[in-house]
Amino acid sequence: MTGGGTGIGRAVAAALVKQGLDVVITGRREDMLVAAAAEIGARAVVFDAADPAQVHAAAAELPERVDVLVNNAGGNVARRRPAPEGLADVRELWLANFEANVLTAVLVTTALQPRLADDARVVTIGSIAARRGSGSYGAAKAAIEAWTADLAFALGGRGITVNVVSPGVTEETEFFGGTLSEDRRRKLVGNPANGRTGTPADVAAVVIFLTSPEAGHVTGQVIGVNGGAGLGR
Repeated sequence: MTGGGTGIGRAVAAALVKQGLDVVITGRREDMLVAAAAEIGARAVVFDAADPAQVHAAAAELPERVDVLVNNAGGNVARRRPAPEGLADVRELWLANFEANVLTAVLVTTALQPRLADDARVVTIGSIAARRGSGSYGAAKAAIEAWTADLAFALGGRGITVNVVSPGVTEETEFFGGTLSEDRRRKLVGNPANGRTGTPADVAAVVIFLTSPEAGHVTGQVIGVNGGAGLGR
């Protein structure tokens, strides 16, 4: 699983370990990744999933047979950068969000595709932003949905399912970098049916279902985990 060191990724990895899987978590920050792996009982492989050369080099350390692949690397690059001041900055920001959120999933999945077992499960973490906007980040997450639909048909003949889990506002993660004010929180959360934000555990529970044998007829789908803030109809 990519991006497995913190937040949603760590919660999903820990839940998969509890299911009895031999879990490998990947990411760029070695100290954090290794510590997380030790704490949850996984194995850490450090590389940048957006770098083709690093993905290729890391392949030797990744499992020869993959039953479950979860693509979680990514985030809104715009939150860590000043507002663009010209067209060159706009271009760089859009490319950076595409690289962080789309290419990480595409490169790792493509590299591991020959290793996917029959009836394997591929899940990519999307975002409610794909349907609500949020500039280059939302556009990147929307691209993930289109890619997932295509991949589901490419791999479906082998019983492999490919889905997106799309969280709404999820706290207890690094996504907002400690910058989420109460006013901004209220605006982002909107009016969920259950009156709260999400947690990494909420997302992990849905991933666990989608990676189970019982989910073999669920593929090409976008599953929202947002408390009703984004209605799936």
